[in-house]
Amino acid sequence: MSSLKEADIVRAILRYLKTVPNCFCWKEHGGMYGTAGIPDVIACIGGRFFAFEVKTEKATALQESALRKIQKCGGNAAIVRSVEEVKRMLEEITA
Repeated sequence: MSSLKEADIVRAILRYLKTVPNCFCWKEHGGMYGTAGIPDVIACIGGRFFAFEVKTEKATALQESALRKIQKCGGNAAIVRSVEEVKRMLEEITA
């Protein structure tokens, strides 16, 4: 697994996404007013919806369920552990 903390990976992913053309993205903050299980990073890139759950360990059942629901609705959602995984996903989907 990565030696980086999840927060460091999230920051690196957001920095990268801000360089991607036609990308609007944000960090979803959990808490008592948020929806449990929502992925860490949400993005709209060229009209496509992306959700990235950043993990250094295993995702919770609630997080995995949210990713499946997004995928079922036609969105792109995945557990990622690095910026490189995000880049690969975008290359595969937007190519």
